[in-house]
Amino acid sequence: MKSFRWVVVGLLTVLVLSACGGDNNSDGDTKEIEFWHMLDNDAKEWVERKATEFEEENPGVKINTVANTGDAFKQKMTVAMNGGNPPDVFLNYGGGWLGQFVEQGNVLEITDSIDKDIYVESALSAVTYNDGQVYGVPLSLTMDVIWYNKEIFADLGLEEPETYEEFQEIITVLKENDIYPIALANKSKWPGSYMFMNMVSKLGGHELFDDALNRNGKGFDDAIFVEAGENIKELVEMDAYNPGFNGLPYNEGGSRQLFYSGEAAMFNMHNAVLNDFRIEAPDFVDKVGFFMFPDMEGGVNNPGEIGGAISPAWSVSSKAEHPEIATEFVKFLTTPEAAQEYADETGSVTALKGISPEGELEEQFAEVILNSTSIQSPYDQALPPELAELHKDTLQSIYGLSMTPEEAAKQMEEKAKEILGE
Repeated sequence: MKSFRWVVVGLLTVLVLSACGGDNNSDGDTKEIEFWHMLDNDAKEWVERKATEFEEENPGVKINTVANTGDAFKQKMTVAMNGGNPPDVFLNYGGGWLGQFVEQGNVLEITDSIDKDIYVESALSAVTYNDGQVYGVPLSLTMDVIWYNKEIFADLGLEEPETYEEFQEIITVLKENDIYPIALANKSKWPGSYMFMNMVSKLGGHELFDDALNRNGKGFDDAIFVEAGENIKELVEMDAYNPGFNGLPYNEGGSRQLFYSGEAAMFNMHNAVLNDFRIEAPDFVDKVGFFMFPDMEGGVNNPGEIGGAISPAWSVSSKAEHPEIATEFVKFLTTPEAAQEYADETGSVTALKGISPEGELEEQFAEVILNSTSIQSPYDQALPPELAELHKDTLQSIYGLSMTPEEAAKQMEEKAKEILGE
């Protein structure tokens, strides 16, 4: 009887330990992580392969990947966050858009869980809030450039401009030769913002936007914002863009097709579009070059200030059921090995130090970024959502010649006072 009693006790002990099993998943209970992103093409293949690799290295963990598309992603994320049902891990671009979720308490702080020294400082700063607290990890960086068709430039004797006046002269020559100077698809509003942001940065420096955003003496009705808007208006009036650009959707590739076909000679977009070039028009890639936005008369013209963004970064929801696993997953997506793969497969410049991209153009991008002193995130990412939408709406109206730059600046400042304070 005694031996039987101890057998029973032993069996009960095993059952209890099994029922209380932790992260070893000996009970067969799968720990699921819902993961949202909006990558496509090679980047989509890379991230989904990495999710599978993480599962293989962590038995009992399942990454449920949801691939989203285009401009609807931000709205879907906002609805999920406000509804209290966000994904465990999600793609973002830092700045004001992620910042709103941080302020709501919906993003997990991971400052002490990561090695901050492996990331490019300007990239990590985009996901850092509240006096040094980190709420995400950056994978890659984009930079804003003006692409151009080297064959067209050579045929017409054109060279990369160093000043805005030279840029305007190029536009005039291209028009005289029946070539659209700049391809633009601005139905979704954000593509046209690059030109405006470049002008503001060249004229007033990154400090101007930062001061307006932080309510530090300057506002969004500053004369430089108005001047940049006047320059946009002037470009439209001199037919620098393809007809119907405000109604042309970007995601369908209309502006890129104008560039590929030679109907347009220039294209203002981030460097990551090079991956689209290689997929959509591989024979065209050898024809492209790029230059940074030229200096503007009377501007501060700081050569170290460039436009760009982290693209993407990964963050963990504070409501994640398995926060430790989710945090390990985002770290897995930004190891040096993973970043090197991402650079090799997508042609991207990574946000990690010491990663060498392949390709002549990629090397040039990396050199510009490494020599930069400040990277200005796109306004629609840096601004709070409501103000970001107003920025896009008013700027599209300037492009459409239905609103003056003064009116746009006034609306922006009034909304900024309402949202951000005096």
